[in-house]
Amino acid sequence: VPITWDKALDTLADKMMELRKNNEPEKLMYMRGRYSPTSTDLLYGTLPKIFGTPNYYSHSAICAEAEKMGPGYTQGFFGYRDYDLAKTKCLVVWGCDPLSSNRQVPNAIAKFSDILDRGTVIAVDPRMSASVAKANEWLPIKPGEDGALAAGIAHVLLTEGLWSKEFVGSFKDGKNLFKTGATVDETAFAEKQTHGIVKFWNIELKDRTP
Repeated sequence: VPITWDKALDTLADKMMELRKNNEPEKLMYMRGRYSPTSTDLLYGTLPKIFGTPNYYSHSAICAEAEKMGPGYTQGFFGYRDYDLAKTKCLVVWGCDPLSSNRQVPNAIAKFSDILDRGTVIAVDPRMSASVAKANEWLPIKPGEDGALAAGIAHVLLTEGLWSKEFVGSFKDGKNLFKTGATVDETAFAEKQTHGIVKFWNIELKDRTP
C-alpha cells in the first residue's frame, strides 16, 4: 500500500525509538550502497554511533574491501589485483561469480571460454550462478559450510603430502608427520614462504577430515 514520505519517516522513527526504549539499539542495522558525502557522514557515520548500534555496513563489505582482504591476508598486499586468466588451466570459482560480479567482469567473460577449451572450471557455490552453469564441475555446498570444505581439503593436502614443497617448505628429515589427529612439533618443519602452517595444523586442521 503506497504511503507518503512523512508516514514512512514517522514509522521508521517509531520503530527506532521502540528499540531504544527496550534497550535493544543493537537490533538496528543500517546498510548502504555506493558512497555519497551525505550518507557517509550522517547516516553511515553519525547515526549508528548516536543510536548505539555497531551494525552498520557499506557495500564495500562485499565489494572493494572484501576484494582486498584475500591478497592482504595471504600475500601481504592489501589492494586490487587481477588474475592471469589467459594462462589458467584450472579455475576454481569459490563463492563468487566472475561472469556477473567482480572488478574485472569483461575480462572474465572474454577469457572464460578459452579456459573451458584448454582446462577445467570448478565452481563452489550454493547458488547456481552464471559461472556455475558453465563450469565442468559444481560443488553445491550448503550456505556457511565453506570453512568446513576448505579445512577438509587442507587436511588432505597435508596428510597426503600434496602441498607445494618449493613454496611452503617441508619436514627437515623428509618424512611427512601430518597424520590425522596427531600433533606435530613445529621445529620439525622448515617453512619457506608461508608462516605458521604447523601451528595451524595443530590448532585447526589435524582433526578436520573430509
